[in-house]
Amino acid sequence: MTKLTKREFLASSAAAAAGIFMPAIARAQATVLRWGEMLPAAHPQVQMVERIAKEVKEKTSGRVDIQSFPAGQLGSGKDMMESVASGALTMTTDGAAALGSFLPQLSVIEAPYLWRDAAHMAKVANAPLFAKMNEELAKKRSMRMVAVTYYGKRHLTTGSKPVKSAADMAGFKLRVPPVDTFRAMAEAWGAKATPVNFNELYLALSQGAVDGQENPLPTIHSAKLQEVQKHLVLTGHIITPRLVIVNEDFWKALKDADRALLEAAIANGVAWQDAELASQEGSLVATLRAAGMNVIEPDLESFKKPVLATLPGQFEGKWGKGTWDTLAAL
Repeated sequence: MTKLTKREFLASSAAAAAGIFMPAIARAQATVLRWGEMLPAAHPQVQMVERIAKEVKEKTSGRVDIQSFPAGQLGSGKDMMESVASGALTMTTDGAAALGSFLPQLSVIEAPYLWRDAAHMAKVANAPLFAKMNEELAKKRSMRMVAVTYYGKRHLTTGSKPVKSAADMAGFKLRVPPVDTFRAMAEAWGAKATPVNFNELYLALSQGAVDGQENPLPTIHSAKLQEVQKHLVLTGHIITPRLVIVNEDFWKALKDADRALLEAAIANGVAWQDAELASQEGSLVATLRAAGMNVIEPDLESFKKPVLATLPGQFEGKWGKGTWDTLAAL
């Protein structure tokens, strides 16, 4: 893992943006891909990046070098996506809803209660609608989605208050990502949506700035949120994809053989990550209970009903008429 401060990254971004497209022969050194990530090093998604980097380095005899920057070293998720768009950063991984700030209709892929299970969600990668969104993202924002990963089923955690139904969420300060669909979901439950960047979440929970948060189990565990949250509420409200994003100009400038090699390594890494994350989900409820969390199986319908009654119609103009139904029918 390479260490780099946000200040150092920003100071070198102009040079990096120029150098990233310079042929390796002219630079007389390895082609360097910098991959920024919000998640901590212990998370399977970051371990996926390390595995991809190792495979690429071995297969190119060090000619292509992927450097990993986890744990928000390079700023917020939005900071890193903007850097990928400009070419200052080669790659990052983020949620579809967050990427919706660059192409609004993409946020539907991370909508609450859209996907039946992980296999259903995985079908989106081969859907014509997704391919169309990808071309628009590349054309308008100079970013391309090169893989869809499984990030997990999202659940609530709370501090002092046990939550057994959506009625218990009235006035609850729920940390959500700075994304409008998450905010609307929280409001449908009667909660007070409170956007907080992920790298600030542990502190916000420990200081009581928010009452709780929602994330997949591997994220809760790898970020050690069980240290500052008492209750785990198994709501399963969103099956989340995370997207591997690359700068479009960099991607097009690669030689065909190198692009194919990277695509293969990414596919291998994603397959490992998805299986590892699913495996962790299967055991982490017991792990978090053993760590002292009170595990609650809530009234699921009380959470689902108000969201589906309002959210699809509320965002139809943003997602496109019929988009929700098309994806739900995959």
